[in-house]
Amino acid sequence: MNVDKKMTFIMEDFNFTGDYNDSYSGINEDDCCGLVCDQESSMHFDSIFIPVLYSLALVVGLVGNGLVLVVLWKKRRGLNVTDIFILHLCLADTLLLLTLPFWAVEAVKGWIFGTALCKLTGALFKINFYCGIFMLSCISLDRYLSIVHAVQMYSRKKPMVIHCCCLMVWVFCLLLSIPDLKFLVAIEDSRRQDKTECVPFYPSDPESWHLATRLLYHILGFIIPAIMMLFCYSCILLRLRRGSQGMQKKRAIRVIVALVLAFFISWTPYNITLIVDTIQSNQTIYSTNQTSCDGNTALDVALTATSTLGYLHCCVNPVLYAFVGVKFRKHLLDMLRPLGFTLKGPAGLVSRKSSAWSESVDTSHTSAF
Repeated sequence: MNVDKKMTFIMEDFNFTGDYNDSYSGINEDDCCGLVCDQESSMHFDSIFIPVLYSLALVVGLVGNGLVLVVLWKKRRGLNVTDIFILHLCLADTLLLLTLPFWAVEAVKGWIFGTALCKLTGALFKINFYCGIFMLSCISLDRYLSIVHAVQMYSRKKPMVIHCCCLMVWVFCLLLSIPDLKFLVAIEDSRRQDKTECVPFYPSDPESWHLATRLLYHILGFIIPAIMMLFCYSCILLRLRRGSQGMQKKRAIRVIVALVLAFFISWTPYNITLIVDTIQSNQTIYSTNQTSCDGNTALDVALTATSTLGYLHCCVNPVLYAFVGVKFRKHLLDMLRPLGFTLKGPAGLVSRKSSAWSESVDTSHTSAF
């Protein structure tokens, strides 16, 4: 699968106009003077790399997120604000992971599922991609207000208020997916051996749509969440470091550093690669400067590799938000004990109020994690 086209499921259009056949792009190759390159090398890379990595992500992610959802369901009467955000985060990550098999099949055989499923699957991917990112931002904001300012955004006695706020996030993500529902189509590309792919088709002014969708992704899908997470967790770290350095505070600091590093390690390479591709695409469209076919192939491969790294963040989330929590491990092992699993060592000595966050600075009630 062409990486540029694969990325359409995140932000509508990762293809510059010259990549389409003139029969459906509305642009004649002779007019745009674009360089037409054979994409056999990148297609071969995609057909091997994508199925393997997506299969790994699917298995690990479903197991991890599934365990988190089970624990949250068992402790549903005592969930706090962060737990509810984690619940919706796991739901979003799980639904996103369920779309990966479709893209893996596309990488090998092309899109064989028809236009209707193309629109539905692409929109579902978009909804859950954005929802996962926004839930991470909500968690960082809640932790910031709770730990730094001792302010609770929501009342523990009214969990439905939190769920309603999460519902608003889902609705907003649904609105962001409307372009996918409208423009995604299953169509053949002669430059890719007449392979059918699920890609967006804009009937008018495709260059503007292309640039607008990429800017929307960069702003809503990376820049704003990244700034929010950096600010919130930096303030939390400063707040924690001002107190005594007990074991729980040290653990909390490690968790925070891991959260930030995981987000930036997962998504920064992809965003940088995408910016390079956007610049190159604009230069190709609006100037006579052409990039070599080897350069285009290298960029395609880089987009595939970095985007897959970003999707693996769905597998990392359960580890960072749950499995590092001592209390979560206790809840999980309590459920597994009837099956013969036992906890050995000091990890079994867990305070009733222990959490992944320092008890002395966390003003929210006890989390399941």
